[in-house]
Amino acid sequence: MKKLIILIVVVFISCVSFAQFSKAKLQASGLTCSMCSKAVKVALEKVPFVQEVKVDIKSQEYAITFKEGSNVEFDDLKKAVEDAGFSVASLKVTANFNDVKVEKDKHIQIGGKNFHFLDGADQSLNGERTLTIVDKNFVSAKEF
Repeated sequence: MKKLIILIVVVFISCVSFAQFSKAKLQASGLTCSMCSKAVKVALEKVPFVQEVKVDIKSQEYAITFKEGSNVEFDDLKKAVEDAGFSVASLKVTANFNDVKVEKDKHIQIGGKNFHFLDGADQSLNGERTLTIVDKNFVSAKEF
């Protein structure tokens, strides 16, 4: 019985990915001026796990750095943008991977969330990698 419990624990640990989100690029839509950009920036800076936000007004993109070791909730980023009166057009997140095996149409868990890889060869991810979130809440209706 003891061996069975140990086996279950080992299998569970091997299924959980060792990766952590470090930063993101969020593109907002509906911005018309620099005051709009500032409103979104201020809203994002109030999110508890956000360390820093840099704005590129021309591309309407926000470079977001997350606090180390924090639990990143993408829905909180979306809510901050929407509360400022705008919407999220795209979200790309960067994670640091440590030998995480991914396969096409398979799920992995990162930061307590399940991710489904749509396109990608069977591979092991190491180091910093950027993932595009493809979810109706994080892309434009046209792209979804």
